[in-house]
Amino acid sequence: GDKEVDVHSDFRLYITTKLPNPLYTPEISARTSIIDFTVTIKGLEDQLLGRVILTEKRELESERTNLIKDVTSNRRKMQELEANLLHKLSTTQGSLVDDVTVIIVLNTSKTTSIEVREKLKIARETEIKINRAREEYRPVATRGSVLYFLICSMSMVNNMYQTSLVQFLERFDISMARSDKHIVTSRRINNIIEYLTHDIFQYICRGLYEVHKYLFVLLMALNIDLDKKTITHQEFQTFIKGGAALDINTCPPKPFKWIADIAWLNIIQLSSLHQFYEIPQHIEFNEKGWKSWFSKEAPEEDVIPDGYQGMDAFRKLLLIRAWCPDRTLSQSRKYLAMSLGQRFADPVIVNYDVMLEETRPLTPLVCFLSMGSDPTPSIEALAKKNAIKCRSISMGQGQEVHARKLISASLEEGSWVLLQNCHLGLEYVAELMVQIMELEKVGTGFHNDFRVWVTTEPHPQFPITFLQMSIKFTNEPPSGVKAGLKRTYGSMTIEMFEYSESVFYVPLIFAISFLHTVVQERRKFGPLGWNIPYEFNSADWLASCMFVQNHLDDLDPKRGISWKTVRYMLGEVQYGGRVTDDYDKRLLNTFAKVWFSDAMFLDEFNFHGDYRIMKFKSIEEYMEAIEHMPLVDPPQVYGLHANADITYQSNTTKEILDTIVSIQPKESAGGGGETREATVARLVHDMLSKVPAPYDPFAVKERLKIMGHLGSMNIFLRQEIDRIQKIILLVRTTLKDLLLAIDGIIIMNEQLRDALDNIYDARVPEVWKRGSWASSSLGFWFTELIERNNQFYMWCFKGRPNMFWMTGFFNPQGFLTAMRQEVARAHKGWALDVVTLHNDVTKMLTEECKQPPPEGVFVYGLYLDGAGWDRRNNRLQEAINKVLYTAMPVVHIYAINSTAAKDPKLYECPVYKKSNRTDLNYITPLWLHTLKSPDHWILRGVALLCDIK
Repeated sequence: GDKEVDVHSDFRLYITTKLPNPLYTPEISARTSIIDFTVTIKGLEDQLLGRVILTEKRELESERTNLIKDVTSNRRKMQELEANLLHKLSTTQGSLVDDVTVIIVLNTSKTTSIEVREKLKIARETEIKINRAREEYRPVATRGSVLYFLICSMSMVNNMYQTSLVQFLERFDISMARSDKHIVTSRRINNIIEYLTHDIFQYICRGLYEVHKYLFVLLMALNIDLDKKTITHQEFQTFIKGGAALDINTCPPKPFKWIADIAWLNIIQLSSLHQFYEIPQHIEFNEKGWKSWFSKEAPEEDVIPDGYQGMDAFRKLLLIRAWCPDRTLSQSRKYLAMSLGQRFADPVIVNYDVMLEETRPLTPLVCFLSMGSDPTPSIEALAKKNAIKCRSISMGQGQEVHARKLISASLEEGSWVLLQNCHLGLEYVAELMVQIMELEKVGTGFHNDFRVWVTTEPHPQFPITFLQMSIKFTNEPPSGVKAGLKRTYGSMTIEMFEYSESVFYVPLIFAISFLHTVVQERRKFGPLGWNIPYEFNSADWLASCMFVQNHLDDLDPKRGISWKTVRYMLGEVQYGGRVTDDYDKRLLNTFAKVWFSDAMFLDEFNFHGDYRIMKFKSIEEYMEAIEHMPLVDPPQVYGLHANADITYQSNTTKEILDTIVSIQPKESAGGGGETREATVARLVHDMLSKVPAPYDPFAVKERLKIMGHLGSMNIFLRQEIDRIQKIILLVRTTLKDLLLAIDGIIIMNEQLRDALDNIYDARVPEVWKRGSWASSSLGFWFTELIERNNQFYMWCFKGRPNMFWMTGFFNPQGFLTAMRQEVARAHKGWALDVVTLHNDVTKMLTEECKQPPPEGVFVYGLYLDGAGWDRRNNRLQEAINKVLYTAMPVVHIYAINSTAAKDPKLYECPVYKKSNRTDLNYITPLWLHTLKSPDHWILRGVALLCDIK
């Protein structure tokens, strides 16, 4: 505040927090004394060892406890004797030899001292013997400590994943009690470790979303192997980061064009490990072998060239991760089977009966909600099975009063309460938490059958303590066409199924159900599926079915179904009402156009392959037929190319590895014992030596004057140079300040701390990202900075280039607008609002382009996503298997004085700056020739990308 107050000299302020890893600014840290009471890995290990010995060798722990007491007592006796003797010596008058009491004290002290020393010697020997016996059980405690800290790290993945030490200790004790006994100690220890590891795996996975379950079990295997030293820290860092920190321009050059840039960077990083140090040479001398292996559909199942086949599952995983990111998950399952055992690869299924057995009356059961999931029917069925009343209430504004009444009545009568959507009633959750804690303290005031069930979406403010005292679970629906149709027909009533007598009704309902599943499942393919992942739900399906019912009721038999109306209602209203992106709307309308017509009632109609419209007379027949459908669907069912599955697998791998990187402890040392700060300082010095020099504003101004500073393209160039200048200065300032902060000359503020963490993790610091462009790794971002600067420098000081690298512009739309203005000014009487962009795809590669076009611009660096390019016939073709992106030849973009509609036989292909196809990344459409219908490429999700890194 702004008012000074008197402070008593005895005043002290203590502040506590429940947060396990709170982030305080350097200023707060400097002005306060922070005491961390969090248990350490070693401290917990010793604590767990005590618990193990108490259970397994109680007499040993009792002996140790008594020994500690005896040693403390004997040492105290020694101190008392010494103090007594000193007192006598200091208070005796006259000669010490004549004082009989001093002589007696001396003799007593000597005798007692010899006895005590003898006892302490025996105690030391006994302690060594006890510790030797205790140490035999240390592997159990070590495993427990590793698992607990892994569980704690999951709260950084999602703040809802909270588990208390009390809960963990309970599982630890249960594992010792339930694991198989054995007279051989080593076998018994192994049994406890195996039971504990699998029990924790099941207990924690039950409360994780599907997307994080595999992450958890992979981390479990990696952390256990790191602890056992079967993998090194450097190998672990190589696995999670790959070659993300390397710059493609400073690495040894790729020996062959078919190797992707990211794969080559990963291989170079891999060669820093002693087992792989010769791999770049092996690849160079054996191109045929490596290319053949890489081209296989499942390289991990094939023999790896040049003797690498003999490696264990983890080292093969490193190799697969470097070469084929999409096969990383497949190989990691083999590694899991080797490291932990096959049963850790099996899915964890929520068993409500088992969960109920684990609870006490005051243990809340919390379900984390996801789209399309609702545990209410399962909870109500469980209550019915146990003959207990279950009442539910959906939380929201003003519902607290009703919830309090419900809880009070249920506590008294012993029924269950289901509090739904508690993320909308966080204040009441905090109130309920206090109520439960008070009831636990007094131990009365509740019925033994009372239980409280809670459903909630993740929320950053959800009370941590409530989560830590709860049993947590998720209830996500399975994915795939089979699971989707099963869910849809499982929720369908007989009344709805038999609503209309029209012969078209039942097939139409199946087609809508199929469409409903497909539009939901396409989400998992990322931007290839939908530019924006929409939350289509059962309400959209129901509304569509009701529309069809009404439409068939009002149908004029002579005129038949109005497909135009059906398509409009599905593509623009029922499902289309949620869709905000124009290209997504086009995709939805194309599904409606391709699938919903008179052809759908013909026997030969199919969605893809054997996926046909089913025609049965009852829901039971449908359910039986759906049961026989395949579990895994090819991407073609969703209208996509087979390569879409590679994209999906690669994205899933990237997500898992990025998450592992983000939750790593910040104090960890780099490979070879180098500290985090030393590693970053080395990288910063390297980057500073490569950062482009800032532009001289006067030199730029003079050059633009010579080139014609009022020309629209030159105005655009000036704007781009201003932007790159800001980035160059920002990068230089950040790097220099970071070195000063590492040396302790200036304070390490939040911005510099973020830069340090991100540079260590091979990621782009937030402050750079905000002012520039997105990139998958720091190495690629830095390379792009240098390449962008080179294009602007050459254009400004060496003259206008023959062709332009559109990826290197901050504002590519501005570049195309400037080109339109330039063309319009060159033609007298052309109005800018009538001048439109046109394009021709040339047959030239970048190295073949020797001069600029007579009008317009040549652009290069575009990649086709979702399709291939036939250079001979200059048109779209299906993508080659395992080739995700196809480099386009040079494209000529020009302007003409016409607003006439484009040829409908051409495919309107959107161009995006990055692989994230959002409005912010959208540039313009280009029109491409195609032999197939443009609808085919719309369903394929075909787009042009400026950057594929």
